[in-house]
Parts: sequence; C-alpha cells; structure tokens
Amino acid sequence: MTNSIYLRLRVYISILIIVILVGILGMMVFENRTLLDSFYFVVVTISTVGYGDIHPVTEAGKLLTIGIILIGVGCFVGLAATTLDLMIENRERATRLRNLNMIIGVFFSEVGTNLLRVFSRNDPTVDQVRSALLVSDKWSDEDFSRAFTSLKEHKTLLDSKTLDLTELNKFLREHKSFLLSLYENPQIIEHEDFTPLLQAVFHLAEELAARDNLTDLPPSDYAHLSGDFNRVYGLLITEWLTYMRHLKTHYPYLFSLAMRTNPFDAHASAIVR
Repeated sequence: MTNSIYLRLRVYISILIIVILVGILGMMVFENRTLLDSFYFVVVTISTVGYGDIHPVTEAGKLLTIGIILIGVGCFVGLAATTLDLMIENRERATRLRNLNMIIGVFFSEVGTNLLRVFSRNDPTVDQVRSALLVSDKWSDEDFSRAFTSLKEHKTLLDSKTLDLTELNKFLREHKSFLLSLYENPQIIEHEDFTPLLQAVFHLAEELAARDNLTDLPPSDYAHLSGDFNRVYGLLITEWLTYMRHLKTHYPYLFSLAMRTNPFDAHASAIVR
C-alpha cells in the first residue's frame, strides 16, 4: 500500500513540475510576461485561486491556460489527496508497529531474554560489547547509535559444544506453541527485522528437535549447530537493543524493568535498590 502511494506521489509531483515549467515558459513567450508574473499566474491557476488580475489575452495563452487547468489543477488535487493518504497510512502503520512492539515484548519476556542470558554467559567475546549493552535510563539516541555501531563490529563466537543442548531443546519445545502463535500473527510480516529472528529461532528449534541424541555429536555437526546458534544470537542482540530503545521512548515503566533484568548485566536484579 505505502509503495503505491509513494509511486503516485512521485508521478503527481513530476507532472506538476512539468506543468509549472511549461506554463511559466509559455506565459513568458505567448503573453510577454515577466518570470515572476508568469510563475504567479501558473500558481494561482493551479491552486484554483484565480484572482483574475493577470489573464491571458492571446489565443496561444488561452489554450495554454486551458491545458494548465485541465492537467495542473487535477494533478494538484491528486497530489493533495495522495499526501493525505500517505499521512493516514503512516499514522496507521506507526500504530500497528507500536502494537507489534508489544508482541515483541512478550517474545522477550517468554523466550528472548532467557536465550540471551544463556548465550551471553557462554559467549567468550561478550566482554567486548558488554559495556555497550548496559543500557541505562540516562541513554540518549546517540548512546543507542553507538551501541548499534559496536554490535556491527562484533562477531559472536558461540560454540555449541559449550551449551547444554538438551536443556535448550527442552526450553524451545516448551515454547513451541507460543512461538507458532507469534509466527501466525499477520502483523509480524510488517516488522522487517523481527521476522528473520523468529524464523531463525524456529529453525534452531527444528534442528535440535530433529536429533535423537544431542550429546557426543561429530565435530562437523557441532560446527553446523554453532552457526545456527550464532545466527539467532546476533539477531537477538540487535532486536533486543531496538526493543529497549522503543521502551525507553514510549514505555518508561516497562523500560525500567527491562533495564534491571538486562541479560548482559551479571549483577542484574528486578529488585529495586
């Protein structure tokens, strides 16, 4: 929907610019008007104000004015209507995204934060970015931007051999119905970052569930699972930080609890001290 609105907007703007330029040039040539008078005449004609203080006297000027009215006025009205549609669409989309962020919050409460806590404890390189992830209530947009920059330069190095695969498999099995309910939510597709994360978690759950025995796997299989874990871990960190920024902006009381239970803070506690 939004893409079609932007396309219509570009078409209307392009036509309107052409009409204005041709109208100005035509008035200067056919009616011997100055540049300012020509521009003034075209604008008042397209906007349907039409004061009448400047009007065409030549036949060519009258034909040009008819063209400006037929094309320019219709294009101007279309541009105004399309702009209004875009404003309404953006407002509705912002509302949907706020609702979707609430769903993402439930995901982190049920699954995401627990996974992050387990992964960060087994990440040998977490100390390189830990300080960048200790979000506080004093953070500004610049602080979040710096944290995102640090994450882009950080490569997660989870080793599946150091993880309790049996326990993780059990955890994901227990939350399979919950994850499926999220995946079936039609609003999820509108979130370009959360959808790949949910898909990666589903894939990891399927990989673990497909193995009858999760101990004493061959090195090649551990390496394969490590890739799946690091994919989920990297997406989780980024999405968690995005969600924290959303909470700080819109829901300070939810942000307070999320900050106190930060999975990257070894001393995190929900108890207010």
